[in-house]
Amino acid sequence: MASSVLIGILITFLVIVLVLYLVQRLPIEGGIRQIIQLIVIVIGIISLLKYLAVF
Repeated sequence: MASSVLIGILITFLVIVLVLYLVQRLPIEGGIRQIIQLIVIVIGIISLLKYLAVF
């Protein structure tokens, strides 16, 4: 059980990092890019908290 939780957390973290990298590569304005990054980070934190059974 613990290993599946750790794998889920690792996969979620890697997806967050990948999406943040891809957002950096988009040719969009800096302010919009920061908003998108903030949204991705918030969604990622909520997803990680779900794996830790907080929600």
